[in-house]
Amino acid sequence: MHQRTHTGEKPHQCDRCPKAFCSKSLLTVHLRHHTGEKPYECQECRKAFYSASSLRVHRKTHTNERPYECAHCKKMFKCASYLSIHQRIHTGEKPYQCSECGRAFVWKSCLTVHQRAHSSQKPYECEVCKKAFKALKSLHVHQRRHVGQMAL
Repeated sequence: MHQRTHTGEKPHQCDRCPKAFCSKSLLTVHLRHHTGEKPYECQECRKAFYSASSLRVHRKTHTNERPYECAHCKKMFKCASYLSIHQRIHTGEKPYQCSECGRAFVWKSCLTVHQRAHSSQKPYECEVCKKAFKALKSLHVHQRRHVGQMAL
């Protein structure tokens, strides 16, 4: 199974979407996103998770445990993968590239938001006036206007 990380082989295909995985266990966790099943529950706050590893990371929010430290800026992280992603800031690595214009990003979420600039997709809607926005931040700025109007 480890060799698949090098070959890119993903023999376990989701039957509900185009995603594929290198292991059956990763597919099992992924399928829970489709069904909504979250079998791992935090005993402290009752928040539920799709995977045991997500619950383990979450538990650190209650203890404020952050055992992973960035050697460059000393910022601390709950899990090694968060540190690894953070380090892209220091290395300049931008692995997520827009297929439309070639612009690259450190985080996948930034690419997702950027790609909306090339489309008409506006997934964030104001509940007050129904105006839609491409970015959540834009919706939040817009909603502040309604707060001012309601005070009048």
